[in-house]
Amino acid sequence: MAEPVTVSERRTDEGPTAGLYTNDVRTSRHHLFVDEPIALGSSDIGPTPFEYLAAALGGCTTITLRMYCERKKWPVSHLSCEVKMLKEGGQQIFERLLTIEGDLEDAQRARMVEIAEKCPVHKVLTHGADVTTKLA
Repeated sequence: MAEPVTVSERRTDEGPTAGLYTNDVRTSRHHLFVDEPIALGSSDIGPTPFEYLAAALGGCTTITLRMYCERKKWPVSHLSCEVKMLKEGGQQIFERLLTIEGDLEDAQRARMVEIAEKCPVHKVLTHGADVTTKLA
């Protein structure tokens, strides 16, 4: 990812879509929102940060699997990944449920689970990353 992603609070004087925690997210080609629910004092116009994190894992998983299927020419017609975030003993757990539609043998399905473990977002979440913070 060469281009930065910019996240900026939406000013509360910007109307009804500006809750206490509403942020505009700008990538090189997209404009998204990150927010918190109305119950927390915001406007709920976008997913929460943790929902985006779960979406990143699910999206990366299905993209990685699709690339693998295309390379292997496996007859997979549709992929989906449901991601749940759970907390156990203070540890955050991501639980993925893969749905693979297509005529695959059991060994191929098992291989798909192995490949899911290799998606780049999975690797960052399980192996960690360094985060540095600087003032502008």
